[in-house]
Amino acid sequence: MKSTLFFLAVPLLASTVNIYVANSDGDNITIIDPETNSVKGEIKVSKNPHGIVASPDRKRFYVSSESEDLLDTVDAATLKVIHRTPLERRPNNLAITQDGRRVYVCIRGQSWVDIIDTASLEKVKSVPVGRGPHNVYLTPNGQYMIATSMDDHKLTAIDTKTEEAAFEIPLPGVPRPVFIDQSMKYLYIQLSNLHGFVVVDYARREVVKKVLLPDAPAGAKPLIPETFSHGIGVAPDGKTLWVNSLLDNSVSVFSVPDLTRLATIPVGRGPDWLTFTPDSKKCFISNAGSNSVSAMDVASMKEITKIPVGKIPKRIITVVSP
Repeated sequence: MKSTLFFLAVPLLASTVNIYVANSDGDNITIIDPETNSVKGEIKVSKNPHGIVASPDRKRFYVSSESEDLLDTVDAATLKVIHRTPLERRPNNLAITQDGRRVYVCIRGQSWVDIIDTASLEKVKSVPVGRGPHNVYLTPNGQYMIATSMDDHKLTAIDTKTEEAAFEIPLPGVPRPVFIDQSMKYLYIQLSNLHGFVVVDYARREVVKKVLLPDAPAGAKPLIPETFSHGIGVAPDGKTLWVNSLLDNSVSVFSVPDLTRLATIPVGRGPDWLTFTPDSKKCFISNAGSNSVSAMDVASMKEITKIPVGKIPKRIITVVSP
C-alpha cells in the first residue's frame, strides 16, 4: 500500500510581528496587531515611558521612565515588569547591543549615556556625550552607539567594545531623530526648527545635503515647540524614506537614494515617531496630539486607519518574535 504524505501550508513555527508604542503621558505600552490594525494588549510600566527596546532574543523589553528615573525590565512572556533599575535624571531613549549584554540610555538631565549590564541589571558605566543627550542608536554593524547631544549640536559615537567615545559629528542645529542607512553610507537627521532633514555622509562625517518638506499652512505651529519635523525612517526594503511633519500633521515619502518626494499624506495631529513591518507593506506612525497610531499602506501611500491608543503616544517599534 502506498502512503501519502501531507504537508502543512503554514509553517509550524511561524513568527509573530507586533507593534509597541509607548504612551508618554501614561504608564503603559500599547501592543498593536499589524495584521488587523487593532490593539491586542498592553504592558503596564512605570510612569511616563520614554524609550522602549526589545532584547535580541525577544525575551525582554527595556523601558525608560522619564519622570521616575527608572529602567523597567519587562518579561516578554508574562508582560510584567520584573526589575526596576534606578537611573539619573530624565532618562530618554535607549538602545541595546547586538549580543544583548548592554543597554545604553541617554540621561537627558546630565551629559552622558548610562550603560546597563543586562545580567545584573545595574549601571556599570556613564559615557560623556555632550549636554542634553536625547536619542541613541546602534549602527547596523553593531560597532557603535550613536548618541545625540541636543545642547551641543553633535553626535557622539561610542565604541561598543571599549565603551568609550570614539568620534564626533558636528551638526548645524539641534539633533532630533536620526536614521542610519543599512549600508552605513548616510545618516538622515532631523533638526529643531527645520521643516525637513539633513543628510550626513558617514565616512566624511559631515552634512552633504538638506531636504525640505512642503510648505506648511501660514501660521502653523507644531505640537512640540521648535519641532517642525519629528520621526524618520527608511522602509526595510530600502526603497522609500518616510518623514513626519508636525507643522502640517503629515508624512512625506521620498524615493531612495535620490530623495525625490513621491507623496505627502495627512495623518493624525502631532506625528512623532514611525516604524515599519518587516515586509515593508505597512508603516505605523504615532500621533502624539491625537492619542492614536496611523496605519499606512506603503504601496499606495495612503492611510488605512487610525488606531486609538494611550495618552500622548511617542516612541514606536516593531518586534518580530519567534
